[in-house]
Amino acid sequence: MAKKKPATKAEKAHMGRVAALGCIACRVKGFYGTPAEIHHLRSGQGAKRASHYETLPLCHIHHRTGGHGVALHAGQETWQGIFGTEHQLLEQVEGLLRKQEGRDGQ
Repeated sequence: MAKKKPATKAEKAHMGRVAALGCIACRVKGFYGTPAEIHHLRSGQGAKRASHYETLPLCHIHHRTGGHGVALHAGQETWQGIFGTEHQLLEQVEGLLRKQEGRDGQ
């Protein structure tokens, strides 16, 4: 299996902006600014990881360590029933980024 190419400078900058938003799952629950790591979308990707532009900011608990129903990687279907699908959350993240950049259409 071929190694994934390292992220470009632009991709790294984008992922930094995404992570700086704080955990999107915590935000759904009304908590803001929780430090986040990057989750690459899996939904609709088959076995491969999504691009560096299709990423969600998740705290380690909501990403990988929180257990079933808390961590995405511990039970994706249950998790998405609680927090929303990866694509719904990606739309929220993209909206937050547009708002930060002053491109929210308002």
